[in-house]
Amino acid sequence: MDLDELRTLLARHARPDWTTAVDGVLISKVDRPDPPEPSMSGTVLAVIAQGAKHLALGDRVYTYGAGQYLVASVDLPVTGQFTQADPERPALGFGLTLEPSAVAELLLQAGPGDIPRAPAGVPSGIAVSDAPPALLDAVVRLLRLLDQPRDRAVLAPLIKREILWRLISGEQGAAVRQLGLADSGLSHVSRAVRWIREHYAEPFRVEDVARLSGMSVSAFHRNFQAVTAMSPIRFQKQIRLQEARLLLATHPGDVTGVGRRVGYDNASQFSREYRRQFGAPPSADAARLRRTGGAPAGVPA
Repeated sequence: MDLDELRTLLARHARPDWTTAVDGVLISKVDRPDPPEPSMSGTVLAVIAQGAKHLALGDRVYTYGAGQYLVASVDLPVTGQFTQADPERPALGFGLTLEPSAVAELLLQAGPGDIPRAPAGVPSGIAVSDAPPALLDAVVRLLRLLDQPRDRAVLAPLIKREILWRLISGEQGAAVRQLGLADSGLSHVSRAVRWIREHYAEPFRVEDVARLSGMSVSAFHRNFQAVTAMSPIRFQKQIRLQEARLLLATHPGDVTGVGRRVGYDNASQFSREYRRQFGAPPSADAARLRRTGGAPAGVPA
């Protein structure tokens, strides 16, 4: 029953830009299978109410459909594709931005026996599970507030906290809990991810980034791979190419200049790696972006 109402609410309140009147809540509605498109995942909860989606992170591929949820606990370069969608039955998804400070606050309030024991090791930055009824019920109640503007300011924060608690205490709780722990393995990797994103055009030594992250080189390699499904150098390449695509949407005639701005001194290497990532050389992809209105952005909902 929750899925039926969830579909109705999502279809009614979907906007072209995916935003809603509740801060941090996103709604996706897609009426045709789309080609694989790269984007950044954000730190989000994504619930599918109708349709299905593939999400690739490095060498890992996640498939999730109606009644399942995905958690991204690190902002990662991913490639997503809706695989079940048509005008009669569009793909419908709910997204909620996850804030580390809100996770930390709930962890401080939880009793010592309220949180399941975490498994050993650093969890992946992305995980998929079946959505339990309690989580779907809370998502539906949050979306109902889109029709209840008088109640929204007071009740929306309370229901978002409930959703977050369902995640923290649920099957993928280990990844969500580490989002709020300042000294967790995932937080150390997140620090490295943030540094690489901010300095993506610069060459770097893995040893230096490991030190900035507060880990030994061996632990950094192991944990970075566990969270992101790729090496630090490959991660940097993904960020460079995505930034290049965004720049080409507004500077389509300056392929060489864009390549240099994102860190490529060799124009042929830039063109070769760009084509491998996006399926077309930079100039051809830039022309396509002009026709379709710019580089895509989104969340994995």
